[in-house]
Amino acid sequence: MAGYRVRPATAADAAAICEIYNQGIEDRQATLETELRTPEERRQWLSARGPQHPVIVAELADPATCSARPPTCLAGQAPPAPIAWGSLNVFNARPAYRHVADFSVYVERGWRGKGVGRVLLERLVELGRELGYHKLVLSAFPFNTAGVALYERLGFRTVGVYKEQGLLDGQWVDTIIMERLL
Repeated sequence: MAGYRVRPATAADAAAICEIYNQGIEDRQATLETELRTPEERRQWLSARGPQHPVIVAELADPATCSARPPTCLAGQAPPAPIAWGSLNVFNARPAYRHVADFSVYVERGWRGKGVGRVLLERLVELGRELGYHKLVLSAFPFNTAGVALYERLGFRTVGVYKEQGLLDGQWVDTIIMERLL
């Protein structure tokens, strides 16, 4: 497994974040979102976030390790950075929920299953504690078995299932609701 470095996202990361998010939208494995984003929209999204809702990115700690991993990298070239991103998001705007954060993790297709999602989620849990959150929550598709397994390995538990929560490509899909107390 490659080593990863996690850092706060900057405006310069907007295009890569957009590309990775659009892959997640297209793949229909991690979001009910259906409209592709633009780099400019992602720049605005980044600039509108406050310190309680950080966005982080993961990149290779040693870009030389990338040369053997198509399609993300070509031999002898450094990878586009980042290769994954994550964020802590508003769960609910009501003040009573200010100690609960929702989170997102998206990994570039060529890097899925290589541990970068775990590294990002571990850092998001740390950030949640540092920022004073009491709990992290998420909504996932039951058929995203790799994602659900990762969340369980990191101490998230299933709270319940929303039946037919969203209409995706003409089909009703369920979502699993999970939480972890910090």
